[in-house]
Amino acid sequence: MVKQAPLIITSTVAPSWIYPDAKNNAKTADDAIEEAISAWKAGAAVIHIHGRMNFTEDEWRRVIKTLRDQTDAIVQVGLSALKIPDRLPVIKMKPDMLSIILNHHDESFPGFKMSLLHNTDELEEYARLCTKHGIRPEWEVWHAGSVWNLNHLVGKGLVKPPHFVTLFFDWPGGIWSPATAEELLHRLKQQREDSICSVSIMSHAQTSIAAISLILGHHLRVGTEDNPYYFPDRLAKNSGELVARMVRIAKEVGRDVAKPDAARKAIGVRNS
Repeated sequence: MVKQAPLIITSTVAPSWIYPDAKNNAKTADDAIEEAISAWKAGAAVIHIHGRMNFTEDEWRRVIKTLRDQTDAIVQVGLSALKIPDRLPVIKMKPDMLSIILNHHDESFPGFKMSLLHNTDELEEYARLCTKHGIRPEWEVWHAGSVWNLNHLVGKGLVKPPHFVTLFFDWPGGIWSPATAEELLHRLKQQREDSICSVSIMSHAQTSIAAISLILGHHLRVGTEDNPYYFPDRLAKNSGELVARMVRIAKEVGRDVAKPDAARKAIGVRNS
């Protein structure tokens, strides 16, 4: 039996889109830092972070600096819904990774809907900016068209492997896909051989689909942004509690969990 690569756990410490009133939402920069440290201590190698719609530049600078001073986690900046001009100040701060959606946004959350186009010209600019600033992209994959766009960037010579991709399930809206084992297997078959695949599940199926991913040798992300519940009737104490459960499952099935240094090497993230 071929030994599987260590499991890379990403933790999303941003507020929940689908449960906006959840009491464990990280509402401030200090909340986000506290959540991030809890997730890192529990075993997350990558911290996916953002405010409700964004922090101020000073808050971003403080969050990134604090996480680098107090942890060795990979800092992954989210909010792929924002256009490039709105993200440039943070891009210039050179986070380790930047979340970039490979297709359109079409999502429906309590109180608002999000419909945004992201064309290949924008994706090409993202690729150039990431190369310029030494940032590794985290590519958000929602359907087969996402893979087509990634292939386009590869064909243009704008991105180099390994490609870290996150597959999204049960995020409500027009780019929804079901959180089932069948859908996971179908989506995994579509991915490039030189991609590192992780999964994000917004519903209460989070634990079961994430567990299938880790058993298959792929990776996962959990945290308050994706689903803030530990059980359907109980909120997680924090993102760290959600990470700790996946660490326990990995150990039970004999899968090592990647430390941040190992995850950096696997993904190709530069040392901070």
